[in-house]
Amino acid sequence: MSPMLTVKDLTSDFQLPLHNEAAFEKIREAKDYASTQALAAGAAALATGGIIHPAGWVLFGLAYKPLVVTQKLARLEKLGTLLFDEFKSLDVQVFPVIPVEDNNPIDLFIRFPRTTHLFISIRSKGDREIVYNEAREVLQVKRKDKNGLKLWQPCPLVELADYEKWLNKNRDKFLMSSREAQKTPTAKVLVLWPPTKAANTHNEHLYSEVGSMKILALRRKGTAFVIQEEEVTEFVRAWLAKYR
Repeated sequence: MSPMLTVKDLTSDFQLPLHNEAAFEKIREAKDYASTQALAAGAAALATGGIIHPAGWVLFGLAYKPLVVTQKLARLEKLGTLLFDEFKSLDVQVFPVIPVEDNNPIDLFIRFPRTTHLFISIRSKGDREIVYNEAREVLQVKRKDKNGLKLWQPCPLVELADYEKWLNKNRDKFLMSSREAQKTPTAKVLVLWPPTKAANTHNEHLYSEVGSMKILALRRKGTAFVIQEEEVTEFVRAWLAKYR
């Protein structure tokens, strides 16, 4: 039996998953294709087999459901390019749409090599508020015009925890040592896209301070931070400052 492959043993032609500007270019290609096809034949046509699709669509567009894919790709492009432009001087690596078995894909995996990692899930539930049920450790969705609460499935908090486990098992995809994968400080972040927002009725002890920010820090298989879309850059900057 051959010895176990280590990071040092990888050949010179090893390539990281598509990231940074090359990935954003493919996302734009997929987004433009989705918009064109939806206008021409309806969203259902995007999932039709037997058609030759552009590379960007195959890489990123097919990861999401046809009815939401155009919005999702637009949000990924906006947030991914924003973070890359803000932190590229620090050699940031922004990996979008990483497939994970039996799960939604990782929307954004942000890697500051040998410093810190962030998993970012971008979610929207329309004009609704998100409530954390402490007793059950679950997220619930509340319509603004109704009192009822609906369980959020699949739970983004559980997904974020699963992503971290996935990285530990698939670190070789990122040319990452076991030490970096397991010991690097990691933030799991749920980004609520407007008009979705977190309810302002959560108990005080559910909040943590990151830099000057006061943020919901919810515990379910670890801790995940819940922030709004407009807070992402400030949060990443504050989180990064803890480890540089």
